[in-house]
Amino acid sequence: MVQARSRRAGAESSAAPTRQESALGSAGRAGTARSAKGEQTRRAILRAAIERFGRDGFRATSVADIARDAGVSGTLAYAYFANKEDLFLAAVDEDAASVIRQGLLETIVDPSVEDWAQTLVWSVVAELDGHPLARRLLAGLEPDVTARVLEIPALAEVRKAAVERLRDEQLRGRVRADLDPELVGNGIVTIMLSLLMSVVQLGVDAVERYGAEVASVFHAALEPLGERAPVDAP
Repeated sequence: MVQARSRRAGAESSAAPTRQESALGSAGRAGTARSAKGEQTRRAILRAAIERFGRDGFRATSVADIARDAGVSGTLAYAYFANKEDLFLAAVDEDAASVIRQGLLETIVDPSVEDWAQTLVWSVVAELDGHPLARRLLAGLEPDVTARVLEIPALAEVRKAAVERLRDEQLRGRVRADLDPELVGNGIVTIMLSLLMSVVQLGVDAVERYGAEVASVFHAALEPLGERAPVDAP
């Protein structure tokens, strides 16, 4: 009889959580909720920073301006970003990464885009309207951090995708087999960024005149000799 009661008590003990376990579970859920809310706040500050820095620039913008736009207190913004420069660099990385992923990466990995190397710059231009800070950066209006766009992690993803695309097209006989896909892939991305800066600074109309010439260079560099279209002599 005593043993039966002991077994029932043990079963109930293993089935029902203790007070300590319940408290730990509640604390964990509360911590998750705080973490999610904190991430929402951080992203709201970043969105406001992208908009404000993109419109007014680094020097004319204060953290208080951004916090007000984000609907938080000025002191709360410093809980997520150490200072104005830290917030600015985070905003640059966020906005430029978004443009690069949407304009460059999606074009490179899309197998339906055959002339992907020539299409890249125009794909990015189409994305720039919704990214004021990236446009400002590429326009050379923030010279102290313009070079930072070459270092953001999203660009490493694009370079990797370009290299993989070239290797795949080499296997299919669409790209010269003697090319080093890593060197050429990195070179294509670098050229595209340079052209993109020209488009932003000079305007689409000014650069569009040279689109055919740029495409000819890519065709001559990438396509196997037997597939190249003859060039008319002047």
